[in-house]
Amino acid sequence: MLRRRRRVEEETAAAVGREESPAPARTTGPWDSGDDYPEAERVDLGGLRLPVGPGFEIQLSMAGDQVDGVIVLVEESALQVNAFAAPKRSGIWNEVRAELAREVVAAGGAAEERDGPFGPEIAAEVPAQGQAQGRQPVRYVGVDGPRWFLRAVISGRAAVDPEAARILEDVVRDIVVVRGDEPMPPREAIQLRLPAEARQAMEEQGGRREEFRPFERGPEIQEIR
Repeated sequence: MLRRRRRVEEETAAAVGREESPAPARTTGPWDSGDDYPEAERVDLGGLRLPVGPGFEIQLSMAGDQVDGVIVLVEESALQVNAFAAPKRSGIWNEVRAELAREVVAAGGAAEERDGPFGPEIAAEVPAQGQAQGRQPVRYVGVDGPRWFLRAVISGRAAVDPEAARILEDVVRDIVVVRGDEPMPPREAIQLRLPAEARQAMEEQGGRREEFRPFERGPEIQEIR
């Protein structure tokens, strides 16, 4: 009996040790703000620190005074990124991925799951906007982080051309997510904000908010670490 009790105690202690041991360090991005991530030229959007580079154009979609979307344009390709809160002990990409596939099919498109550089993703064809018929290729990429989830949508040439895709995939790898410590329900959008220089530029443009492009000359933006 004593030997059995000791074995149970040892197994319990081992299980507790596994639960309390820190998560392994991330070896590739997208990064959490608490990671020791590599330096890069990034613009600070509050909940996201977004890398910029030659030829990049960054568009911010505004809802009132709030930034509700970020799109990176590079030549004939586009990358839309959004960050959301997620549970502490589990990711949500598996669930979100299934929902996205159903929505695409319900809208008259096609969706197929495949393996990508960040794990499972969706290769889809969605109805082209403004056209009675026709579809356009889109890739839905998701990454589960510590208490956050990053969704990336790749469209245009990069959705079908591996060479063009590599540029936008590197953007995703260099993103830093700033989740914050405040409690948030799963799937709530992590708040984004305009940098001071962008807010000033918007005021000089007369306050037009629907589609704002403050970062067309990416390499000139001050590096954010």
